[in-house]
Amino acid sequence: MSFLLKVNDFEKNCAICLSNLRAGQGQAIFTAECSHSFHFLCIANNVKHGNICCPICRSKWNDVPFQAPTNVAATQQNHLGHIHNGFNHRYQSHLPLLPQVHPEPLSFSDDEPLPSTSPSRFSGPQNVTIRTYTEYSAIPVAESRPTFPVLVSVRAPPLQGGANSHGRTPIDLVTVLDVSGSMFGTKIALLKRAVRFVIQNLGPYDRLAIVSFSNTATRVFPLRRMTVDGRESAFLAVESLRAHGGTDIVGGLKKGVQVLEERRARNPVSSIILLSDGRDNCIYDSQNTSSPNRVSEFLNRLPASVHCSNVPIHTFGFGTDHDATTMHAISDSSSGTFSFIESVAMIQDAFAMCIGGLLSVVAQELRLTVRSASHGVQIVSIPSGRHVSEISDECQQGAVDVGNMYAEEEKQFLVYLLVPTSSATGNREGIRKTSLLDVSCVYKDLGSNESTHVQGERVEILRPKVWSPADEAVCLEVDRQRNRLLVAEGIAEAQAMAEMGNLEGAQAILAQRIETILTSPAAQAGDGLCNLLEAELREIRDRMASMESYTQTGRAYVLSGLSSHSWQRATTRGDMTTQIMTMNEGGNSRSSAGGYETPTMVNMVRMSQNLGVNHTV
Repeated sequence: MSFLLKVNDFEKNCAICLSNLRAGQGQAIFTAECSHSFHFLCIANNVKHGNICCPICRSKWNDVPFQAPTNVAATQQNHLGHIHNGFNHRYQSHLPLLPQVHPEPLSFSDDEPLPSTSPSRFSGPQNVTIRTYTEYSAIPVAESRPTFPVLVSVRAPPLQGGANSHGRTPIDLVTVLDVSGSMFGTKIALLKRAVRFVIQNLGPYDRLAIVSFSNTATRVFPLRRMTVDGRESAFLAVESLRAHGGTDIVGGLKKGVQVLEERRARNPVSSIILLSDGRDNCIYDSQNTSSPNRVSEFLNRLPASVHCSNVPIHTFGFGTDHDATTMHAISDSSSGTFSFIESVAMIQDAFAMCIGGLLSVVAQELRLTVRSASHGVQIVSIPSGRHVSEISDECQQGAVDVGNMYAEEEKQFLVYLLVPTSSATGNREGIRKTSLLDVSCVYKDLGSNESTHVQGERVEILRPKVWSPADEAVCLEVDRQRNRLLVAEGIAEAQAMAEMGNLEGAQAILAQRIETILTSPAAQAGDGLCNLLEAELREIRDRMASMESYTQTGRAYVLSGLSSHSWQRATTRGDMTTQIMTMNEGGNSRSSAGGYETPTMVNMVRMSQNLGVNHTV
């Protein structure tokens, strides 16, 4: 929807009656301590009903206007006549009046109730699928392998109807937005546009709350359903945002978490989006906020529930002055992702990619289990990034907590096995095999709202007396995943070197990983992901050319990449946009942002970019 009021109209007109604030019209003007002005009678009447916050910026006032009870009726009557003949008459048929601003409640249990009937969700026959690959198709019978890799892949089913369908799973979303003074001008305008895009793509079963923070944090908009009326109210709340003051990130997050903790009803999916362009200067008095002690201190100030992974916090660091280390730590501790928005024009696309995933959750609490299928076969390790993994039962069983999965999202894990020599005599055809693993997963299917168990095929390997040329061929799927892990490990090592000021050592690590990737079997076969990984390493190397470039953009770029690889989930990195490239192997969609985008993410970004062509700030 569109509004006739411009952003600065509330600076020229009374935000309560919407008529002109010009002096000399017989109306007293009240200018509050937050610098916003109103007709005295309008704001005095508003305060009389208990509204002691500014209707525009929601700042809490210490000095409030007080109107004596004498002669009020006659004066109000004159004022009402002025309203009907003035500015308000031109706009009231086009824009709902700003809702009365009430003092923030002590408890946020005022969320809008969920409808009595839930949306009819699509429940097709498709489940999460499991695929497995061994590095080689065979191991000679007389040989053992101390670390033999098996790739286990889990892939979520597609979302029937798309992210904008009423049949998908509804979400409770809280946006926690930085409106400090550094966001003034184009930044705040583009932030508003991005939040409006989010609102437009939420459905009537979704609920949204808006928290803003500067010197203090304020719940600007309660958790409401995004019906037609809910959207209109949310649009007005977004337009009321004003940039001023400092940066209280801790206060903003606490309030965002409080909104979700104290809600009376809960949608199946919940998340928090946090955006900031600065450092928390309400608890830190210096710019050195990237030290481990400072980050730990910051995280300890957050509610304990942040670290329980029940509600992922997806953080967005904007510009060159934000605290990338802390923003990454916040997302990492809550199973969320960290995105680095280098260009001001990328805010909406970054939000679009994020909600494209959040609006397509099809599986929750997914746990992948692998178990040895033969005597002597042991599970050695399961590199799983930030997903929690464990090995138990004397190395006979392993598990990975994958968590939520977006539609058509794929997570891949290498399981390294100890494979002993074989004494098998073979079957009737004389073919010897060793059973390696039994693979399964269990998860909550959000289509049926039931626990679902999926059993994969048993992983077996041939055990010939000698290798044939065909047996020596490396599985490209396994090699591709190994390359990704090598790159992620190399980036982490280089980042640790850079933090110590050793850029030369960081550059050497990156150069070595580039060489390893280029000589891998997958790269030699023309694998597209290897090209992306090489480009990523070269980009990081360029951003580590000097300490100045590293501190300005390199650190944030590296941390957003580590977040993406650690969770195998797409993030916005630098100023890149989504460019789809179809992989020859497996038919997966990969892009320049790390290869983890899902179709719903891509479609949402395309919608954002198409809108951006016709929108200016």
